[in-house]
Amino acid sequence: MATKLPSPPRVGMVSLGCPKALVDSERILTKLRASGYDMSPDYAGADVVLVNTCGFLDSAKEESLEAIGEAIAENGKVVVTGCMGKEADVIRARFPGVLAITGPQQYEEVVGAVLAAAPPVANPYIDLVPEQGLKLTPRHYSYLKISEGCNHRCSFCIIPSIRGDLASRRPDAILREAEKLVAAGTKELLVISQDTSAYGVDIRHQPRPWKDGEVRAHMTDLARELGKLGAWVRLHYVYPYPHVDQVIPLMAEGLVLPYLDIPFQHASPKVLKAMRRPANEAKVLERLKNWRAMSPDIAIRSSFVVGFPGETDEDFEYLLSWLEEAQLDRVGAFRFEPVEGASANALPDHVPEELKEERYQRVMELTARISAEKLAAKVGKTIDVLIDRVDEVAPPSEAPDRGHFDAPHPEHHHSIGATGRSKADAPEIDGEVHLRDAGGLKQGDIVKVLVEDSDEHDLYGVPA
Repeated sequence: MATKLPSPPRVGMVSLGCPKALVDSERILTKLRASGYDMSPDYAGADVVLVNTCGFLDSAKEESLEAIGEAIAENGKVVVTGCMGKEADVIRARFPGVLAITGPQQYEEVVGAVLAAAPPVANPYIDLVPEQGLKLTPRHYSYLKISEGCNHRCSFCIIPSIRGDLASRRPDAILREAEKLVAAGTKELLVISQDTSAYGVDIRHQPRPWKDGEVRAHMTDLARELGKLGAWVRLHYVYPYPHVDQVIPLMAEGLVLPYLDIPFQHASPKVLKAMRRPANEAKVLERLKNWRAMSPDIAIRSSFVVGFPGETDEDFEYLLSWLEEAQLDRVGAFRFEPVEGASANALPDHVPEELKEERYQRVMELTARISAEKLAAKVGKTIDVLIDRVDEVAPPSEAPDRGHFDAPHPEHHHSIGATGRSKADAPEIDGEVHLRDAGGLKQGDIVKVLVEDSDEHDLYGVPA
């Protein structure tokens, strides 16, 4: 039975006022699109309508109030943002039914109001942001969506039929947005799209003026410019095209995090062909070696599908030995599931559920062992950690291992724990670093940490 996809909620947008407000509107829409919303061109098709107001002159305020009134009459579910949001009482007095009112540039609050008014339907098949990441990313990290859609036609995927072909955003618009995010406190930019390596292909890598020069709509140029903004830059969904080799030196220079999220999906040439994946796997192992030579700290994460129709025992054993050789740092695996509209559903030789499950468990065991070995090698090293949260209770590895009559050690009294991520860890999908004695740290700090211990997924340490 193919999984039927729920349709995403739709947001209508009315944007008034100056170009700055338009940039804000674009920013909000990007955030909503990254969170799985579709846009509606009219009131009737929208689950909620956003009105980005202008409060500059009385005439503009009047226009804003009229636009709010029209949206309420036509749709009923209205969230107000923008400059006039500062005069919430005026708006409320006239339109008590407005769902939420936020001021200019309060992106999190706006998106929060939309999430509350029309909650997104979590959809693992097309979402780029992990479900947990939708509870609005805290200010210290932000998702930066650089394009929509995809030109690949993989047989298990329906993204092109939902999101269309690749449509890249202008590089200057992306950089302007990133600059604003960093100015507002973002310490880490997570670059996402359906195919980051293909960024700019559809607009022929056209250059745009930026600062004193220009920037091409190309992954390498974009990554280099993003790296100059002073935040961590993490690249997701990077297909291993040849030009990815040009991004590795940026990692060695410290402009981009030494982290690549590459959707390999499988290693067996036969399965990759059935998946209609752009594949040259033999070369990939060689390239992994070269990348590691250029940037020894590089962490490579990927995801794999097991139990794809027609996957034989040989194909699966090939995948296991490939994984053993590739020594990837982080691996996610999925059992193949038919999704309505995907051409793979029609392929012969579907793999029985229990065999799929057994293969899934074997991949998870192998990759957990590799991950544990890789993390154990970090014990004793000092690494940079971005703090995600600080809590009063120390992490488990720190609990004093003593008899219960022993007087508690003074340092263990109310030791403050904190949790963060190293450069090798994307939020919500990779491991974490648990700290003890983390007093004085706050969310968004980047600190040096001495690694004291590790397990299959996480590291444990203390601020150095």
